[in-house]
Amino acid sequence: MNQKTQFPPGILNKFKEYRILVAGDLMLDKFIKGSVSRISPEAPVPVIKIDSEKNVPGGAGNVALNLASLGSCVYIASVTGDDYYGRKLQERLRESGCNTDSILKDPGRPTIVKTRIIAEHQQVVRTDLETEGEISGEVSDKIIESISSYFNEIDGVIISDYGKGFVTEKFIKKILKLASRRDIPVVVDPQVGHFFEYKGVTAVTPNTKEAREALKTEIKNKEQLISAGEKLLKKLACRTVIITRGEEGMSVFEKGKSPCHIKTAAREVYDVTGAGDTVAGVFTLGIVAGLSMSDAARLANCAAAVVVSKLGTAQVTIEEIEKEMPL
Repeated sequence: MNQKTQFPPGILNKFKEYRILVAGDLMLDKFIKGSVSRISPEAPVPVIKIDSEKNVPGGAGNVALNLASLGSCVYIASVTGDDYYGRKLQERLRESGCNTDSILKDPGRPTIVKTRIIAEHQQVVRTDLETEGEISGEVSDKIIESISSYFNEIDGVIISDYGKGFVTEKFIKKILKLASRRDIPVVVDPQVGHFFEYKGVTAVTPNTKEAREALKTEIKNKEQLISAGEKLLKKLACRTVIITRGEEGMSVFEKGKSPCHIKTAAREVYDVTGAGDTVAGVFTLGIVAGLSMSDAARLANCAAAVVVSKLGTAQVTIEEIEKEMPL
């Protein structure tokens, strides 16, 4: 495996030419930062004096913002509640240039909100506001109808599945049907509960934990890793499986090729939140731009090195990726 891959000149600037559909679970990531002033007299817990609060799109929203940050035209399909946080989410996505026409408001479901309270650079607690269960078939059909109205303009699809109910087996089949008509790639950032419903997609990008849980097997050494990658390729009948391995980098499995193990490009890992979103986005843009699967993964690895050095849900820019690319 050649770690010194030379990417085609101007490859990152080509990203501005492409239109990508991001479909998946949309949520709001709320970050509350402060300092510990004392221990509460009511319970043995710290009292956090709040200094700042930031709300940013998470889940599929973070994938969309990463793509928009790289200059791509982004369409996003999802569901929010008919509430304050849902309106804020759509407003933030539109401000970033994303097309939100396929985001439906479902009054029966609250907008998903993940709140992280951080004190002295340490996450103290996280709270989740969400509901369980899949979206209704009626809502899913309306979203597919909306997507169909502009699908002929799309160059690639990313399914961002966080297991919150938006991505259903029926939805996956309909997206694959639309994509197959135009021979465009469908890349899935997977969730274990749906893992083997992604059969026939172009690529999946699980982390080691997701691959291990999907196959119900151990992945503790290189031999087990290779076996897991090959099993997923066969079971999913897809072109590529990328297993992201945190500080150890990522491994790329393609049918008929030897595994490609890519060492992490990160100098310092500060926060892995959202790194998988960045990998899925940049990898998809890479293959749409004509890179091989392994080279697209190497480019995604460079992008991941940037975001893990930032705190919280973060995006990457063309200039930041360029600094990580081999000379």
